[in-house]
Amino acid sequence: MRVVIGFTFSLHGFQKLFGFFGGLGHGAHAPMLSLMWFAGVLECFGGILIMLGLFTRPVAFLLCGEMAVAYFKQHAVKGLWPISNGGELSVIYCFVFLYLVYAGAGPLSLDRAVRKKS
Repeated sequence: MRVVIGFTFSLHGFQKLFGFFGGLGHGAHAPMLSLMWFAGVLECFGGILIMLGLFTRPVAFLLCGEMAVAYFKQHAVKGLWPISNGGELSVIYCFVFLYLVYAGAGPLSLDRAVRKKS
């Protein structure tokens, strides 16, 4: 689960930062240092770290917070229910990252490999 979540989450960052996969519309990308750019950095590099299982707990904590902010800033203003305001994915990512904060990366992760060496 961690690998797939990290991979798919990073794709959202690649859209925002580099305009890949259709970008923000016709290959556009977020202006540097904008709120969208910071979200893209978190999503791109945070997703990769989650996928690798490196610094999983602190990164998952940051990404959980990002998704909570995204939900309340972009979706909740359109209505109460995630199904009607388009915020389902933000909610799912938020709670999966919250789970990873407490569960950690698991046995097949760089976190585990680094911990065994030290």
